[in-house]
Amino acid sequence: MDQVAFGFIPARLASTRLPRKLLLSETGKPLLQHTWEAARQAQSLADVIIAADSPEFVEAARAFGGRCELTGDHPSGTDRIAEVVARSFSHAEIIVNIQGDEPEIDAQSINLLVQMLHDHPTAQMSTLATPIRTREVRDSHSCVKVVRAQQGQALYFSRSLIPFCRDLDPDTVLAIDSPWLLHLGVYAYRHDFLLELTKRPISPLERLEKLEQLRALEAGARIQVGVVERTAVGIDTPEDYARFVARCRNTSSS
Repeated sequence: MDQVAFGFIPARLASTRLPRKLLLSETGKPLLQHTWEAARQAQSLADVIIAADSPEFVEAARAFGGRCELTGDHPSGTDRIAEVVARSFSHAEIIVNIQGDEPEIDAQSINLLVQMLHDHPTAQMSTLATPIRTREVRDSHSCVKVVRAQQGQALYFSRSLIPFCRDLDPDTVLAIDSPWLLHLGVYAYRHDFLLELTKRPISPLERLEKLEQLRALEAGARIQVGVVERTAVGIDTPEDYARFVARCRNTSSS
């Protein structure tokens, strides 16, 4: 029997580079609603819940028909989701963490996250990656790389370039057959593992790299990594949002 999966969107009002971005509504809908609607297209999810730090999100969600639960202050979206899951979703067997600022997330990517946990019963988590095709992404420390084993489980995540080319020119390798994978920040967790993970202290490697998924690896968890070609565009800056609004208007006028 399939396990029951729920999607959760952590929502925080404060945003350094784009204040109150999840409530921006130049398209006629809040950015949060776009993400919620896209995630609800995933047939693997029983429902999509918003876990938020402000009553403004509750009001916005009520207006577009979404369910939103308030949380306390948390250091990460994962911790925010864990509070709601522990309080109200003991029946949820798989928890999918969906970034609220990715309004064009592909429903099939969400389905893949859930399917990987069905297919790999020894995995506690699943996540996604996409091949790196450009030097800019390859060399950026803000772009996280992941290395997989032959069966698809994560060996390591890093802001540094992994794997490292010792004897080959990395530009030549990139042009021929890139061995590098860009990690995408979307996850699915088994219920009990999510609650256990968020109770653990920050791990040594997590502290060094500032990557919370390393806490799971250091705890001995298996993280299954799926590879996709299409990636969602995150909205981090006013320019990102302006381009998203333009895409929406072009789609609606075509």
